[in-house]
Amino acid sequence: MRIVSRIALVLVIIGALNWGLIGLFQFDLVATLFGGQASVLSRIVYTLVGISGIVSLGILFETDDATDPDAEHTRFSNPNYGTEFGDEPDFTELRDDARRRSDDDTML
Repeated sequence: MRIVSRIALVLVIIGALNWGLIGLFQFDLVATLFGGQASVLSRIVYTLVGISGIVSLGILFETDDATDPDAEHTRFSNPNYGTEFGDEPDFTELRDDARRRSDDDTML
């Protein structure tokens, strides 16, 4: 899936650059390269760019784990979940020891 995502990203960039040229200079690079807007090749490129946009929507809503499962964290995640004063102490072992001692006392 990573290869499909990269291809989609390249095609979306091509489409964005083409739209930028159309907006700034009224110049359609895809149509110029492939024989006009109505040519079969231009329509194929336009279709592939549109499909790539749809694929990119899926990439937009993926979680960090889905995009890179090997990474511990990415630049969009926060690896430090502690408070500003440090990590909260873990009292579960002390609580369990206290329960065991109280259970032992009641058995005697």
